[in-house]
Formats: sequence, C-alpha cells, structure tokens
Amino acid sequence: MKKTITLIALASGIALSAAAAEIEVNHLGTNNTMVRIDSDKHYLLMPVQESSEDDRIEVIVDGKLDQVIYVRLAKQRVDFSVPFDLSQYGGKPVLLNIVTSQSRSSVRQVSNDACWHKLVVTDTFDTTNREIYRPAYHHTPLYGWMNDPNGMFYKDGVWHLYYQWNPYGSKWQNMNWGHSTSTDLINWEHKPVAIAPDAIGTIFSGNTVVDHENTAGFGSDAVVSFYTSCGVSQVQSMAHSLDGGNTFIKYAGNPVITLDSEARDPNIVRYEPTGEWVLSLAHALEREILFYTSTDLKHWTLSSSFGKGIGCQDGVWECPDLFELPVEGSDESKWVLLVNINPGCPFGGSATQYFVGDFDGKTFTADTDTTGVIPTKWMDYGKDHYATVSFFDAPDNRRVVLGWMSNWQYAAEVPTMQYRSANTLPRDVRLFKGDDGQVYLASAPSPEVDALRGTLVSRCGHKRINNKKARTFLLPNTNSGICEIQVDLKAQAGAQAILSLRNANGEKVDIIYNKDLKTLSVDRRNSGIVDFSQDFPCVTTAPLRADSEVLSLRIFVDRSSIEVFANDGEAVLTNLVFPTTPYTTISATASGKAEINSLKVYNINAK
Repeated sequence: MKKTITLIALASGIALSAAAAEIEVNHLGTNNTMVRIDSDKHYLLMPVQESSEDDRIEVIVDGKLDQVIYVRLAKQRVDFSVPFDLSQYGGKPVLLNIVTSQSRSSVRQVSNDACWHKLVVTDTFDTTNREIYRPAYHHTPLYGWMNDPNGMFYKDGVWHLYYQWNPYGSKWQNMNWGHSTSTDLINWEHKPVAIAPDAIGTIFSGNTVVDHENTAGFGSDAVVSFYTSCGVSQVQSMAHSLDGGNTFIKYAGNPVITLDSEARDPNIVRYEPTGEWVLSLAHALEREILFYTSTDLKHWTLSSSFGKGIGCQDGVWECPDLFELPVEGSDESKWVLLVNINPGCPFGGSATQYFVGDFDGKTFTADTDTTGVIPTKWMDYGKDHYATVSFFDAPDNRRVVLGWMSNWQYAAEVPTMQYRSANTLPRDVRLFKGDDGQVYLASAPSPEVDALRGTLVSRCGHKRINNKKARTFLLPNTNSGICEIQVDLKAQAGAQAILSLRNANGEKVDIIYNKDLKTLSVDRRNSGIVDFSQDFPCVTTAPLRADSEVLSLRIFVDRSSIEVFANDGEAVLTNLVFPTTPYTTISATASGKAEINSLKVYNINAK
C-alpha cells in the first residue's frame, strides 16, 4: 500500500541539546505546568504513555487561547511521541498551559515525570511503520487513533476518505477529520487534517455531498460537509470546500441543527423527485433516526422519524446512511437505511444493522416479514465491522461502502501502538431476495480489489474431504502470508466442512460451513494473541439467506484481519486476528460427505 504524507517529513536524528535551549518548563504546582516554546522548528514532539490519563493542554499564542488538546503525557515511561505542529504559528512563541489529572505529593515529584525530559523541537517526524500487525492493503492512519469513516465522496477521478482521527495519541480523543485520497480505492495518500475542532466543539462523524447545482450558494460543484460539533452538547455544523475537499471554510451560521437531546452523525442524500436534500440524523439515545429536508443545505425542516421500538434497541444508534438500490432479478427498487449500533450486537459490542423499505422524500417505511414484524438485519456477521457508510457520487451508479474494522469493546486495547484501527476493504453493495422472500443487502469486494491479486501460489481441482485426513495447501511465504483464497465447497445433508488457517505455533482460525443449519462461522478463539480482552476470543456465525448447491468463498487475509465473503457477498464475516507468526497453510476437513470443487490461493500485490 502506498503511504505518503504531505505535512510530515520522514527522517530521524534529533538534537536534544538544541531542543533544550528552545523549551522552558515551569512547574507551578502539583497539577499545573507551563511549557514555553520559542523555536522556528516545525514540530514539538510530546512523549506519550498510554496508561496515563489525559492531560489538558491549553495552547496560548500572543496571550490568547488558540486551542485545547488532550495528551497522555508520559509519567513513568515513554511509549511513543506525537507531533504538535508549531509551523502554524509562524515562529511566534507558544505557551502550553498543562493541567494534569494525576495528583502528585510535591512539585519535585512532578519534575521527575518522563515527559519533561523528552520534549523535543524538530523539523521532522518519523512515520516509518513500526508495527508487525499494520495491514498491507487496508487503509490505516500513519499514526494515532482512527475510528469512523466520514464524509466520503468521489470527484474528478479521486476517492476522498475522511475519518475520525486523534493525532495526539492512539486512543480515542481530540476528534478531527483526518483525510486520505485514492485513485483506485486501494492505495491511499495521506493528507493534512481537513476539519479541526473549534469553539463549538470537536469534529464528530458526518458526510459530504457535491453541490452540483449550487443550491447552497457556495458555487457549482462545491464540496459541502456536514458533521457533529461536540462540545457541552452535540449540534450539527457544516463547512464547504472550493478546492475539491482539501481545505474547508466553516459556515458562519453554525450550528445548522440543534436539539434538546443527544443527536449526531448527519448524513445527506439528494432526493431527485422533489429536488430536495434529505438529512438523516441519529437520535442516539432515543434509538431512532430523524429525517430533515432542505432546498439550500443551510435551513432544515424536521420531516419524520423512524426506529422507536424497531430493530435492535440494545445500544446507541449512530452513523446512518440512506440510499436506493435496484432489487436483482426484478424491476423493483428499494431504499436501504444503514444504522450502526453500539453495544448490543449479535456477538457483542458494535455492528451495522440495516432496514429495507420505501422512502417518499420525507418518511421511511420499512418492509415487514410474513408475520408483520420489521426484522433486524445485519450487514456483516463478523465482530469487527462498524460505522459503515457509503461514498457520495460513486461512478457508474455504484454504491460503495467502507467500515471501521474494529469493535468498541476492545479497539483501544488491540496489540498495536503507533496506530490503531483500519478500514475494511471497499465493498460494492446490492439487493437480492432470499429464500424467505425478504430483500437482503449483499456486499462484495469492489472490482478495484481484483488488482491486488498476484501470482497463484496453490490450487486444486475436485477433492473429497473428510475428518480422517486433512487436505492442506500452502499460503504465501512472503509478505507476512497475506493472500486471497478462493474456495468452492459442496456439502451433502448432515455435513459440516471446515477450512483452517494455521501457523507454525499451532494457532488457527476455523471457517465452518454447516449445510443443514445453512450457516457460515469463523472461530478465532485460538487465532493468536487473544488475551488483551475477554471479549476478543469468539465464534461469529452468519446465516446463508439463499440456498445454493455450491458455497463460493473469497477469503482475504491481511496481517491482522480476515474477511470472508460468501456467494458474492450474500454473507460476510469480518474479524481481526493477531497471530504470533503468519498463517502458512490452509487445510480442509469435513464431517459427513463434502468436497472441494476448486481451491486457489493468490499472493497479494501490496507493499
């Protein structure tokens, strides 16, 4: 994967003596320290210890408060350092008023904290990957914490991905919109922060539209983003870009929507029959979605709500997305409402539920099953698929989605530190009818993913499989074993087929097809490092909605993830894994009569 950066140069070698002359530290009490930086260098590197609590840092320039950030400054040890950009102040002295949350018995004790002795000013910051588990072909931030994808859109041949980003640590805090771009949905170029916190609040999730008809008055084809400003309360704000989404001008009339209760994650679609914009807003604690309409993107009218007592109500509703798709094999089209929810999902923690129905520009009406009940449907039955939203204006009328590949139960505890979290593979979604007559959402790897496929490593034709002797095939022995596996399985009644990814240390992931139950499961309980959270070891299971003689699987293995797509995305399971050494083989066994129709293992062309 291509990894470049615009603001941060890659280099090392820091002159501590020079830094010391440009930094003055004054301890004013057991919980208050002031640091003065008088330097023309680009960055101040701040030492971090993840187990510390957040310290509040007020950034003061010319005697005025410029911004507030929160950093887990190192007390006993330094885990890593994060850069604070001094160049934005043009060489002016910067004063940091630091209020610590951990009380000390004396100022002398405070002065011994590790952070004060490791503060450095420098012109460079090294982002060279130091993590064995950083994915090779999934999007990740260069450093720091990442969660929800935000504001994704396509324009002039470029895919824009914004995301919830903490540039000052690898746990959740200081929410900005990070920004990456791609021309192929696979190789991403990292850009400067797109939208930063302001006096109204930090920048939570939202989405972006391209205003082709200049309805907002910012200019034809202006890029307009909507997000939640989170301060004392959560309100909805907007900003626009005239340079294709690289830099934004915040709307002077912010906030544009306020409520007397918690609501967040605005998502906007154009409803062509009326020429209006429709905004979906998660009324989080009420477990419902609010729908607003507007003609100018600035003034919004509440039209309706959906969700009270419907679907999964066990957690907070977040990150909605509303779009229309044709139903395969019919002349019908349906609207899909994605609703991400945390916690309370099928295997614990966070996941993406969805509803299929009709939308008239103001009201969403969900389809019911044969008993008149609105069923709860899940987009992905793995443990690590959340905050899924789609790109605005994807070409060729495609609906392309990305998710956050983690789970709130343990996202901050996974065994990485330089960065945390990745996005799923890009997926094109479609609607199909299941055996029960219900309409379901399928999500398959986007066509761009095919370009990753490299040399054929292992293959076989028709083979019977049983529980007496495993048929074993090699995985790539280079690049940490990353690969794509294609398998066609056939099983008779009463049979269960198992594909096992294994490594030299006896760690494994089992992919289990149960013919009678019509289920596909992934068992990662013995996959490698699993003890960082009691919620990580698990078996996840997806129902197979449409019966077929042959089960076709595409399995994507990256350094810390396995994504399983069944029958062109009719069932999907996304799960993180942390093997102590890469998986080197895949073996097939079965109870009952089962067979492999074909199996192919491809190397992946990724850096």
